[in-house]
Amino acid sequence: MKLSPQWIRDFVDLAVDDRRLAEDLTNVGISVEGISGAGADTVFEMEIGTNRPDAMNHYGVAREAAAIYDLPLKAIVPKLPPAAKAAAPFQDSNAAPSTGSGQALKGRSSTVPQAVFLQAAFPIVVEEPELCPRFSARVIRGTTVKHSSEKITRRLQLLDQRPISNAVDATNYVLWEIGKPTHVFDMDLLEGGKIIVRKARAGETLKTLDGVERKLSSEDLVVCDARKPVGLAGVMGGYDTMITEKTRNVLIESAWWDPGIVRKMSRRHGIHTDASHRFERGADFESTVLSCDLVARMILESGGGELVGEVVDVVSRRMDQAPVVLHLADVRRILGGSVGREQIYRLLTRLGFSVSPERHDEVQDDARFLVQIPSWRLDVQREIDVIEEIARLHGYDKFENTLPAYSGAVVELPHAAMDAAWRGRALALGYNEALSLTFISHADAERFSLSAAGAKVLELENPLSEEASVMRTSLAPGMLDMLAWNLNRDVAEARLFEMGSVYELSDGPQGEARREPRRACLGATAAAVRSSLSVGGALDVSKGEHAVATETFRGFKGDVENLLAAFGGDVSYGRETAEYFHPGRTARVRVNGVVVAQFGQIHPEVVEARKLRQDVFLAEFDLEQLYRLGLRPVKFAALGKYPAVERDFSFVFGDDISFEQMQGAATGLKIAELREFLPVEIFRGGSIAAGKYSALLRVRFQSGERTLREDEVVRWSERIVAVLTGLGGAQRV
Repeated sequence: MKLSPQWIRDFVDLAVDDRRLAEDLTNVGISVEGISGAGADTVFEMEIGTNRPDAMNHYGVAREAAAIYDLPLKAIVPKLPPAAKAAAPFQDSNAAPSTGSGQALKGRSSTVPQAVFLQAAFPIVVEEPELCPRFSARVIRGTTVKHSSEKITRRLQLLDQRPISNAVDATNYVLWEIGKPTHVFDMDLLEGGKIIVRKARAGETLKTLDGVERKLSSEDLVVCDARKPVGLAGVMGGYDTMITEKTRNVLIESAWWDPGIVRKMSRRHGIHTDASHRFERGADFESTVLSCDLVARMILESGGGELVGEVVDVVSRRMDQAPVVLHLADVRRILGGSVGREQIYRLLTRLGFSVSPERHDEVQDDARFLVQIPSWRLDVQREIDVIEEIARLHGYDKFENTLPAYSGAVVELPHAAMDAAWRGRALALGYNEALSLTFISHADAERFSLSAAGAKVLELENPLSEEASVMRTSLAPGMLDMLAWNLNRDVAEARLFEMGSVYELSDGPQGEARREPRRACLGATAAAVRSSLSVGGALDVSKGEHAVATETFRGFKGDVENLLAAFGGDVSYGRETAEYFHPGRTARVRVNGVVVAQFGQIHPEVVEARKLRQDVFLAEFDLEQLYRLGLRPVKFAALGKYPAVERDFSFVFGDDISFEQMQGAATGLKIAELREFLPVEIFRGGSIAAGKYSALLRVRFQSGERTLREDEVVRWSERIVAVLTGLGGAQRV
């Protein structure tokens, strides 16, 4: 988000320049990622953590700056003109009397709708006090809707906010000033003379400010008039009651909404607003009246009008946070002895915490403090949270470098050796290790998976977006995203690998069980594979596009074989693989009959859909199965003293015969002197009939005890020819 340092300076008199301010804020965790503009138009690009909604506004950052430099923070006290007397409130049996002071009536049941009346025409009824524990409102009559002042307009534009009108701009200005979302209604468009906070009814609809007609469900919390919903609570207001140039009477609303219900509605309807962003993370419960007053002051100053009645504050339950007990001994244990009692008190009070000594133990030299958490710091709940506040404001760079106390032996992880072997080989092949997000979309979870049949995806309860709504079932989507990221930045030759977990739900004897199987993924661009092949002179681009693509696939297959060579078992290949691979350039790997990997060129449709700038190759390994095989034992054999004898055989086979079948047939003859059985050349076309291919095979015989005789070599060769002929091969002369 963007914030203006000039706006921050309205609340604290800073002597440092903007760059020093940005650096010091970053050091205490309020990160400034960049600075743009100059002078009054300077803008900070902020990266505020999701746990710090209190700092997502100028006053919150000013509070941090005041604490850093030990300067006073100016209070915000809006000055309002005397209010005109409201009409006498109307009471009924279900309505609770007005609590003008902002306090709920003692002993009142939270299940009874809370009602307070702005005047006889507009009672406010809260039917869901657990979801809306506080609702504050003010009324302005006879105002004029027009353009905001140049100062307001300019400040909003610096933050990429579009000025609309003085009334709407007032709510946006207050949002960015103190972080509290508010809303303004055209009071004359509220039907039935009543405001109700309730759950939506089945079949109800609401046209929101963005002009979209939204179908509501009973899980939605809405602000209504007597006849219809007029706002989606904490997310977006309604179109039919919005402020226009015809508006004369305004109802200002500032409520505190339950973060959970706002988050669910925002995800359900696919709306993310500045208001929902803050309500989801927890707004300041005590700022509802202040924000109402600030909006009212700005509207009155720009458009005139009359303030009617005092602020109405419906409070059904308080949100007071329990105090935290802080032990000096714990502070010293975690942070060291450099932070004393006086400094603890000073640092915490700068941030708005109330600190009072509760007990002092002279024997153990320990003091205990009672720390009252301010209403805007919902993220601070435990003693360790308070200690973190002390540490960040004191300065992490001021603590001595020490090592934690440790006794005992180092315990190696179960698969450390196999992880190291796989990682070492991948690095040696020129691949760089990378990490991708563990969240993917539903569409990717369905398309990319190595999981067993019947496994279900693990959905997130509160996803950040549809593109990151489930835990990943495969490393492939993340790898494709990373390759695309490199290609989009002109890194044509990219080789990456990732080792990590995927997540799934499977049915078990005790119900659904979560599993996190280990996977590894290898990804490379076609240019990267071809580059490694051309270095050795193995790639002849004059052979044509199809031949080059085939050779590239074989080059990538060589990398896969190199990685598998570290593990035991007999490797075989099959052609049945996932649909996201190119049908003619893919394979599934089995070791001892168990599937351990699938690899190949990514299907052109997937390449186009993901906007990849060139063909890419990908392999995904099931480390759970691979690690069960264990590392292949290293065997050493001395170089033979006696000469080897090689023989070449040329056969024509049908396309249904694979090299693995040929190799298995030859080794099945149990010829002890057979050392190698290799393919030298494969040829299709020419005089070779369609559906067949010619294979040049080379065998090597060698004995470790004597020189071989010619008659032995002839006899073994005849046996090999016979067994290959038995596979359906025809020998070529």
